[in-house]
Amino acid sequence: MELLYARDIYGKTLIELGKKDKRVIVLDADLSGSTRTAMFAKEFPERFFNFGVAEQNMMAASAGLASCGKIVFVSTFAMFATARPLDQLRNTVCYNNFNVKIVATHAGITVGEDGSSHQALEDIAILRSIPNIRIVVPADAPEARDAIISAYNTEGPFYIRLGRAKVPTIQNKRPFALGKGYILEEGKDLAIIACGIMVYQALEANKILKEKGISATVANIHTIKPIDEKFIVDIARRHKHIMVCEEHQSVGGLYSSVCEVLSRENPVKIQSVGVNDRFGQSGSPQELLDAYELSSPHIARKAESFLMAAQS
Repeated sequence: MELLYARDIYGKTLIELGKKDKRVIVLDADLSGSTRTAMFAKEFPERFFNFGVAEQNMMAASAGLASCGKIVFVSTFAMFATARPLDQLRNTVCYNNFNVKIVATHAGITVGEDGSSHQALEDIAILRSIPNIRIVVPADAPEARDAIISAYNTEGPFYIRLGRAKVPTIQNKRPFALGKGYILEEGKDLAIIACGIMVYQALEANKILKEKGISATVANIHTIKPIDEKFIVDIARRHKHIMVCEEHQSVGGLYSSVCEVLSRENPVKIQSVGVNDRFGQSGSPQELLDAYELSSPHIARKAESFLMAAQS
């Protein structure tokens, strides 16, 4: 099992894009070492701008650069990329449908010891309601690279959500296609839909479930917006029970997206595995996954209880 930093892949991919396209510009808010945009800054110092702790100015400047034909990558921690510059992101970037790619790192509770102030658990919910922006949560580092290249090749604003820690590389992934979910494992008793680091947790949970004679379909929906409605409806037509796993508040993220689709098209029983209306706290990534009941044993236990409750 290969463990990789998605943000390392991001830094390397930026250099790759910068070498072939002089329109690529990178902005950061005093965190280029952590976001890995420092790699691009070293290679192309004339196309890199550090705005310091001034995220609102950075987002407004990204819109100005994009209006002049540049392809702008904007990076900082997820909390500071969404909540702090929301006004500028909505009114200058998204309203004008500018070619700005926000690639945020350190999302979710697995930021770890930095605690609640740095743990973005509401970022997807904030951005889902804004027109024009696409939202992608890659499952691992190779998928992050594919998402970044897809964003580069697709006109308009993007939000790509990366974590802090190394993540396992998922085996048997399908080729990345923006807006398309895919199945990693087929089962018959229930379906587990996940995004980001929770894809690995769902696969590990399925191993536990198999030992108990429970067969689960595991699906990766990396693109939260636009959501793959046809794929979700197809899963619901084949499974009466669906669990949705995300490292985000249960409100406004992947779970909400799935519920919105199925309430219109094919209602089934759905359960959320996410953060339930709580702030984050300080702790190691694994401690926090366990404390917030997002780790694979908790997913397996919840799946078993979900099925038992349906049978009673």
